[in-house]
Amino acid sequence: MSLRGKFVSELELNAAAHKYYKVFKDQVSHIPNISRGIIKNVEVHEGDWDTHGHGSIKIWNYNIDGKDEVFKEQVEFDDEKLAVTLIGLEGDVFEHYKIFKGIYQVVPKGPEHSLAVLTLEYEKLDDGSPYPYKYLDLMNNLTRDIESHLK
Repeated sequence: MSLRGKFVSELELNAAAHKYYKVFKDQVSHIPNISRGIIKNVEVHEGDWDTHGHGSIKIWNYNIDGKDEVFKEQVEFDDEKLAVTLIGLEGDVFEHYKIFKGIYQVVPKGPEHSLAVLTLEYEKLDDGSPYPYKYLDLMNNLTRDIESHLK
């Protein structure tokens, strides 16, 4: 049985692709205000907010299933594909996973419509580690909050 896996979720958005991407690229510090029920805080650990954050390391404080957790990640941007990759470095997810990477990609579908393709790549520590369904749900819910903010 493989311990590596990938989940993919697709969500139709009533928001322009470039606006959705811009939230992650230029306005990530606003996400705690956009998604108050999930994201409590985002802070830069290395790098800064002003250089579009590529390669910067951020620490996310969030709530999942009523529990506060922390996720430290390094971000990569692909402007051509409108994709943001959060590569996990440390945090609560590593109690169950050796590798943890979230990818938020948005595909234009018209002037005010797009498709969010959310991918969660992981490697469990062992067979007893749970599948990270709740983290894919978090990505979906965060995307819906961003969509609501952009309307």
